[in-house]
Amino acid sequence: VLVSTDKAVNPTNVMGATKRLAEMVCQCLQGAGTQFVLVRFGNVFGSAGSVIPRFSEQIARGGPVTVTHPDITRYFMSLAEATQLLLQAGLQGKGGEILVLDMGEPMRIIDLAHDLIRISGKDPDLVPIVFTGLRPGEKLYEEPLASEEATLPTPHPKLRIAQARAANRDA
Repeated sequence: VLVSTDKAVNPTNVMGATKRLAEMVCQCLQGAGTQFVLVRFGNVFGSAGSVIPRFSEQIARGGPVTVTHPDITRYFMSLAEATQLLLQAGLQGKGGEILVLDMGEPMRIIDLAHDLIRISGKDPDLVPIVFTGLRPGEKLYEEPLASEEATLPTPHPKLRIAQARAANRDA
């Protein structure tokens, strides 16, 4: 099972490009004796690299909480849900397809920051939020599918099969 990311869709940075390349390599290697199941999804609450631990540290210090852009959104799911769906994908995948997890609606990061300030028991008026600007290659929103990709259903309501672009084996 290859754990991929929505950053592999129309990649704008090295991480997204290498994830898409890994998807393509696994698609091309499919059928050579090993079954590859590719799973694409967004952010997991509290995981390494998650914005939540960083926000929590910033809030504990009294701020400022740094958000890149007021309109930036991300998909989130719990660790338990992501793990369950990864296991389901591994069981249901036939090999070579990209399974996309239903992550619900994207969340505005500014709303997440405000919620975490309130949950932490701090006064939202006393913990400043500073916009730092998008980093090179960072997108305002994430895309679980490319515009030309559609999905097919699976027996699990939160798993879809992406009808992804075919990988060029020769390339």
